[in-house]
Amino acid sequence: MPQSKTDAQRKTKAGDGAAAKQKQLEGFTQQAEPVLTTGEGLVVNDNHNSLRAGARGPTVLSDFLLLEKLARFDHERIPERVVNARGAGAHGYFELSKSLGQSTSADFLQEPGLRTPVFVRFSNFAGERGSADTVRDLRGFAVKFYTREGNFDLVGASFPIFFIQDAMKFPDLVHALKPEPHHGMPQASSAHDTFWDFVSLMPETTHALLWLMSDRALPRSLRMMDGFGVHTYRLVNAHGTVHYAKFHWKPKLGRHALCAEEARRIAGQDPDFLRRDLWEAIGRNQFPEWELGVQLVEESRAQSLGFDLLDPTKLIPEELVPVQPVGKLVLNRNPDNFFAETEQVAFHPGHVVPGIDITPDPLLQGRLFAYGDAQIGRLGGPNHQELPINRPLCAVHNLHRDGRHRFTVPRGAVNYEPSTLATGAEFRVDGGQQGFQGQADALQGETVRRRSESFDDHFSQATLFWNSQSAAEKEHIVCAFQHELAKVESKAVRQRVVDNLAHVDAKLARKVGEPLAIEAPDAKAAAGRAGFRAARGKLPMEASPSLSIDAPQGHAITSRRVAVLAAPGVEIGALKIIQQALHDAGAVTKVVASALGVVSTSSGQQLPVDCCFATTSSVLFDAVLVPGGAAHVQALLKSGSAVHFILEAYRHCKPICLIGPAADLLRPVGLDLASTPPSGVLVGSGDPATRVPMAQEFIAAIARHRHWVRPQWEAVPA
Repeated sequence: MPQSKTDAQRKTKAGDGAAAKQKQLEGFTQQAEPVLTTGEGLVVNDNHNSLRAGARGPTVLSDFLLLEKLARFDHERIPERVVNARGAGAHGYFELSKSLGQSTSADFLQEPGLRTPVFVRFSNFAGERGSADTVRDLRGFAVKFYTREGNFDLVGASFPIFFIQDAMKFPDLVHALKPEPHHGMPQASSAHDTFWDFVSLMPETTHALLWLMSDRALPRSLRMMDGFGVHTYRLVNAHGTVHYAKFHWKPKLGRHALCAEEARRIAGQDPDFLRRDLWEAIGRNQFPEWELGVQLVEESRAQSLGFDLLDPTKLIPEELVPVQPVGKLVLNRNPDNFFAETEQVAFHPGHVVPGIDITPDPLLQGRLFAYGDAQIGRLGGPNHQELPINRPLCAVHNLHRDGRHRFTVPRGAVNYEPSTLATGAEFRVDGGQQGFQGQADALQGETVRRRSESFDDHFSQATLFWNSQSAAEKEHIVCAFQHELAKVESKAVRQRVVDNLAHVDAKLARKVGEPLAIEAPDAKAAAGRAGFRAARGKLPMEASPSLSIDAPQGHAITSRRVAVLAAPGVEIGALKIIQQALHDAGAVTKVVASALGVVSTSSGQQLPVDCCFATTSSVLFDAVLVPGGAAHVQALLKSGSAVHFILEAYRHCKPICLIGPAADLLRPVGLDLASTPPSGVLVGSGDPATRVPMAQEFIAAIARHRHWVRPQWEAVPA
């Protein structure tokens, strides 16, 4: 029944009173000099001593201040994520540069120049929260768009594909990949029997395995890593026209990787290497940036691509469907509190907005349940979307009520629809043209536990990926397979893996199998196993250059770390010019010496030292600069740590700039640097006229990132 005027006035006054109370509370919490209080606001006058029965007597149970402090401490931890537990996050914005209005009605993709706030979380897939950053792994790349129509979560990854086709196998994949249950080892590593046993029996994992063994699984920085939506989505425009879409994030700094040996050493030197790199770059205002691109496929064309767009183990080659740039993602603010934001942020692939819809991808369909269910368990209840980091910026009106951790205070007597009691008029939701409308799917046949035959091809795209790699990248893939499988104790498992690889490329399988004490790869043996599907798709190309990250990318060296080795007697003439050029290009230089403090230069000046050999390593830097000075070089040659530093950088194919006698530091390699220095190794004479050109050559070498063709690198004892 309609409300009376008196009732309406009473509610208005109550609302005004609540607002006044909230304003008053905010005033209390913004004191100029905050003092320590309990959760209820009681000031604590002694935070060092519990209440005792006498100065040396027992603690009494009535010390409610102690009890609250200990109880809160006991419950500080929440369950970590089952996967993607170790992560780092940042705030920023997405700015649209090209309208997608012809393809989608999504509001945030209409108006060029519109900025949408975002929160991004990067993560490792396999390891627990305390594992190292640089392990070989798939990485999460999840973006929460706070749009005017609600939150849109693009829950992606650093690979454009996944290991399995159906969510039914997700628990099995994770169980096999996690530490083995009988002894809980190894942590954050796929180099063990249960993982390879599982994947050797699941040929659909082959394509993702090639990505996992490639340089893509060892990013130099989260800021230099691709991101992908993985699944195929549907974009629906205002007229109901549908396009299938794949989302791509391309880093402005280019795509760069660590080498495997370097990644393992960094894990010991700085387990937080990638997280620290992201945090410090944003802190220096060197904001990470990615270009958002989309691949759009008309519904009528989807069946002619040679593979099924609903298969999450498949990608669309960029040469087949170009990626259209539509905007940029910029991360410009670190979280204020890691737990409140990065740990409590909750992503969900079902968080879409009008104009973006999911598809019947069987892995995506399973994620729609798994993510929501996991967040309820991990964050303590169904109201986790009310946490500040998860709360939409648009208005929220729903009939959800009660439950744990309810922050919103709903008003009124109505928590259902249809109703007339709230306003006097009938309120009813029966659909209409506003809001989200799921795209209709034409269902066919009876319910079956069977996959479409269009999902049968497990090898053609793995072959495409292999063919697309450079010679150096192929060698890295072979070495990665050998490293992983050498740790597998079961000979039968090792044999099954290389037999499967024979369906990708015979040379790949043969090279992987050579040092593993197994029989030659036998493709027929793989084809004879239960569940093996021999069907192969037909792609219109043998290789896709866009799948390689080894080609020169011509990107800037912003935020690259350059080590400057120094000892007493160092000449700073060339150093200052090259160092200034590096700083002007956005690089960060650190002077490394035998001890902290300063070193005396050849001209008597004092050069401040940033790091010492005891606490740093070449693996934490992108390049090395060694200035001239005879006394300085002789001191470095007498230091095993300094010689190891430069040799290790050479072994890991990093750019090295040596001035004058500093070239002697590479003597153990046995190279004639005077004639033809190896790629990425610059040798300067010390002539002042060559300093500026030398600096520019060094910057170009750093931009190339790695110089994989290095003579005798394997002989370097580093």
